[in-house]
Amino acid sequence: MSAPNCASSSGIDVLYGSHHGWLQSWLRHKLGNAFDAADLAQDTFVRLLAKSEPIDVREPRAYLATIANGLVANHWRRKALEQAYLEALAAQPTAFAPSPEERLLVLETLERIARLLDGLAPTVREAFLLSQLDGLSYPQIAERLGLSVNVVQKAMTRALMHCYQALYTPAP
Repeated sequence: MSAPNCASSSGIDVLYGSHHGWLQSWLRHKLGNAFDAADLAQDTFVRLLAKSEPIDVREPRAYLATIANGLVANHWRRKALEQAYLEALAAQPTAFAPSPEERLLVLETLERIARLLDGLAPTVREAFLLSQLDGLSYPQIAERLGLSVNVVQKAMTRALMHCYQALYTPAP
């Protein structure tokens, strides 16, 4: 199906009508869960609706699968973050357990941080986390990662610039 302007409402209608069932089935197979598959199938089409520019789709299933794969990766990352947070919570005394609202805020914040750090090279991300979470000095980070202090300084500069740009550069 070639649609010169799939970002239009009628183009999305056709794409949705022709491929929603397939996409949901594909996601159910990938996730092993019909409820998550239904949510991510809907999120895929919401992403299409949010696009402002025309979309020329020559291979609609490949196009939908590409969008859905990104959503699946986000889904699994969020599940891993949530699991790590719940394990850390379980290790805390009950008196320190946050309310459900606080837990949700923390999980949302962790998700935003994870998305932000995904754009960094692994060494840069690791140096940044060792500095910011573990409180290690640059020489300690250099020793742990087997790098020079100069390389750690440059990595931290890249990480901080990346964070600054992500926070203060307007979205397109």
